[in-house]
Amino acid sequence: MLAHRAWAWARRPRGPIASSPVRAAEEWLLLDVGTADPTYVPATGYAGDLAETVAELRPGNRITATLSWEAGTPRFAALAIETRTEIDFFDGATGIFEAGRETAAARRSGEGMNSRVLRGTDGGEIGVVYTFATQPGARDLFAEFRDGVRPLEPLIERLGRDAEPPYGISVIRPADEPFVLVCLALDPDGLLAETIRDTYERSHVVAGS
Repeated sequence: MLAHRAWAWARRPRGPIASSPVRAAEEWLLLDVGTADPTYVPATGYAGDLAETVAELRPGNRITATLSWEAGTPRFAALAIETRTEIDFFDGATGIFEAGRETAAARRSGEGMNSRVLRGTDGGEIGVVYTFATQPGARDLFAEFRDGVRPLEPLIERLGRDAEPPYGISVIRPADEPFVLVCLALDPDGLLAETIRDTYERSHVVAGS
């Protein structure tokens, strides 16, 4: 068995990218905390307390897990959720919020990223928004964030210097704008996180995220 500290990144239908021919109908993509190496673990087929904990997992949770290998396939043998940060991925979104558009517009020529601290009506910090420029024919930044190829952990760790998790994180690809937004809300149940979910969730959430 192997102890594993990881991000539970996404729950999704079986895909073609793992080497093992034995794959569960649904699985969790885990990203190692230190290396971001991916591991695909079945999301179902557990019993007792372990089944309950696996069912509680959400994308963005940081976990400690013990994995066992059965017929070349890793499975959860033990699982603990360390932090309950959650990540949502929204594709083809319309009606991008004003702070996101302004942050994208404020990028200097040649710079691919810009950021802005978001504040509530009382002036207190409620989160941070990052914008990443995209170019036609270039790398698909949204897919890289979604699949864990481009890690979000540096942004999460930076947020953690001033506030304790959990956070509410949204990765948004607008339908008609040349940038990707990453919005990190300090409170996953606060107004900022809830407004983003309410605005984009119903029609633009990425299946399996």
